[in-house]
Amino acid sequence: MGRLVEGEQFDSIEQANEFLEKVFEAGVPRLEGDVSPLQRAQSKMYDAWEADGERRIELAKEALEISVDCADAYVLLADECDTPEEALDLVEKGVEAGARALGLEYFERHAGQFWGILDTRPYMRALAAKANSLEDVGERQQAIACYRELLRLDPDDHQSSRYMLTKLLLLEGEVAEAGAFLKRYRESSAIWAYTYALWAFRTYGESEEALHALVAAFNENAYVPMVVAGAIELPEEPPDYYEHGSEEEAVICTGEFFEPWVETPGSLQWILGIASAILNEVMTEESRGSKRKKAKRRKKKSGK
Repeated sequence: MGRLVEGEQFDSIEQANEFLEKVFEAGVPRLEGDVSPLQRAQSKMYDAWEADGERRIELAKEALEISVDCADAYVLLADECDTPEEALDLVEKGVEAGARALGLEYFERHAGQFWGILDTRPYMRALAAKANSLEDVGERQQAIACYRELLRLDPDDHQSSRYMLTKLLLLEGEVAEAGAFLKRYRESSAIWAYTYALWAFRTYGESEEALHALVAAFNENAYVPMVVAGAIELPEEPPDYYEHGSEEEAVICTGEFFEPWVETPGSLQWILGIASAILNEVMTEESRGSKRKKAKRRKKKSGK
């Protein structure tokens, strides 16, 4: 569709849609004669993503034979590597390939709009994979640089880079920058709420500000302290999906994003202590409510 509208001038989205409707009513056109090697390689990658086992690897290698600038092929092959170092080598080649395919002028012209433009996505996927691989080999600062670049190119963060970036910033002691991202991308989720609570604890200590943040996190998901305390066991594999406020969300939040809590002295004791105090208060209030109900029933029976 993108190639069909190249060179066309439309006054509105409605006009563009009308143009495409007429085109497809006549039958989907074949554009093979005009397809570049990179476009053919990318088409091969769509087949690779749908394939299983060795066929995936074969198709990715075929894509690279067609065009060495196919960034997605390097990323898929990296997923099949035995060591993090081998994977990092391949994704770095993927980033270089994606950058070559776009060209320097493309970055200067479209920074801030990436991901919304289809041609940028192979590069963005490769850069995200590089960030993950750098973290796997212990290069946190380089991984942080990759995540910063992803957010510079795509401030709307379609790849959810903000989660790993704030985690790494806290691990590296860059608390102020982590706080800036936490405030910039406010959202309703357990991961964000508990990360914000940790930032508040790191910034203000056991303060009223930190307490408010932690209570807000409890309201997002009350199961997280239970996972931290070991009352809910972490499964060998993370859940495939979860609902907001569920045990599954708590497992993902704790399993993947609680490393900065573990490395922050006193934070786990703080979260468990506050959670225990809130639970005791709730149980006490429930007990008082139960006693009041019993007293009312006794009064009714006695006619008073």
